[in-house]
Amino acid sequence: MGTIDAMMSGFQLALSGHNLIYCLIGVLLGNIIGVLPGLGPTATISLLLPFAFTLPPESSIIMMAGIYYGAMYGGSITSTLLDLPGEAASVVTTFDGYQMTKQGRAGIALGIAAIGSFIAGTFAVIGLSFLAPGLANFAVRFGAPEYTVLTSLGILLVAYLGTKSFVKSVICAALGLLIATIGQDPITGSIRLNFGTNNLLGGIDFAAMAMGVFGVGEILHNLEKLSKGTVITTKVGRVWPTLKDFSQAKWAIVRGTVIGFMIGLLPGGGSIIATVASYGAEKRLSKTPERFGKGAIEGVAGPESANNAAAGAAFIPLLTLGIPSDAVMALIFGTLLLNGITPGPQLIAQHSDLFWGVVSSMYIGNAMLLILNLPFVGLFIQLLRVRSSILMAFAVVLTMIGVYSLSNDSFNMWVVLFFGVLGYIMRKAGFDPAPMVLAFVLGKILESSFRQSMLMSNGDFAIFITRPLSGGLLSIAFCLLLYTCIQMMWKKRKA
Repeated sequence: MGTIDAMMSGFQLALSGHNLIYCLIGVLLGNIIGVLPGLGPTATISLLLPFAFTLPPESSIIMMAGIYYGAMYGGSITSTLLDLPGEAASVVTTFDGYQMTKQGRAGIALGIAAIGSFIAGTFAVIGLSFLAPGLANFAVRFGAPEYTVLTSLGILLVAYLGTKSFVKSVICAALGLLIATIGQDPITGSIRLNFGTNNLLGGIDFAAMAMGVFGVGEILHNLEKLSKGTVITTKVGRVWPTLKDFSQAKWAIVRGTVIGFMIGLLPGGGSIIATVASYGAEKRLSKTPERFGKGAIEGVAGPESANNAAAGAAFIPLLTLGIPSDAVMALIFGTLLLNGITPGPQLIAQHSDLFWGVVSSMYIGNAMLLILNLPFVGLFIQLLRVRSSILMAFAVVLTMIGVYSLSNDSFNMWVVLFFGVLGYIMRKAGFDPAPMVLAFVLGKILESSFRQSMLMSNGDFAIFITRPLSGGLLSIAFCLLLYTCIQMMWKKRKA
């Protein structure tokens, strides 16, 4: 079946009544979460995991994907109107978006952000449609040694690109790998690190861990900066950009789309790096860089395009290689695993309906978001009147009910609370919990592929070097580690 024929069958699945509703729920919820500071897509998806497990796999992934790229849209609203980023990737938008608001051009800024997001998001889905099958066919050649090196490289890239401190990220990743070993050995069946309780024989439940670290942990961290609700006085005004505005912003949209898509392909790249890179590129290429930070429309169009392109591109390494590039992708990865679906090279061949259904739903979801954001901006901004304390309390109650409903086991409620407190402490100490969760998700794959590699080679580590694909990937990992060490030594010497 060709790409076009497969996409048509995907549209049939995505346009079915229930999947269309879940796509709308996802993008609408994501848009709302993007507007509201505090939660973000990672926490929201983790809180909704129990609900997602009651749905068919296609519907749950369609909804989760909608929440992810919907939050990229919604984050621009408060960044532009109130200098208050609802989502981390929208911080860069505040530089020029809020200045445009002070100049009475709030509607134009929101309009160009929505249009740029739509163009970039659609381009990313087109890239996903045509690049993913070819990459999956190439990745079919991967054996256990290649997967060992690939998962290690994925964890390393997330630690290197996704956070501020490489050392802290490596510590978090090591902790995640340690937690992944709790339970029975996958080959010998021996019991490991169960601390004398039968509740841990099957290991730590992924949903409970994710809901604790990203849900409860994020809520506890945000309780320190509670908001009593915001009084909205800004007038949005005209939303549609003029031809002159669009002419100024068109190349920023194109460059932001390409930059975001390329960075989104990298594990650990993410929307935050994409927006910063796009803003820096626009400022360097501009003939009048002094306008940036004072209301340059390119400073809104470029980053907003970049973050949506990166969000779409992040699905390519997840669905073709089985490597989640950030925390949201790790949650989607875990959801697929718990539904008996292993993301990777065989996904498109074995579950083509799911793959093409999700891809097609992203075309539809981007169109929905454009329709929602242009006429209803004023309605979304009124959500900021809701007190954060009410939202946080409701979210915690929902989390505890949800995790209990997964298996009717009160032990998982304690797991959520434990990892919630751990997530809070990590954030306070400057540790990003995302590498820990990604390492936990990839840990079982890393362990099983490493053990298989050792059985294949009779314990000879040379198998990772002598095979061309694993040797090439290992060289990349080594160069990255060497570069990081040299960079750290140089900074220390300079200091």
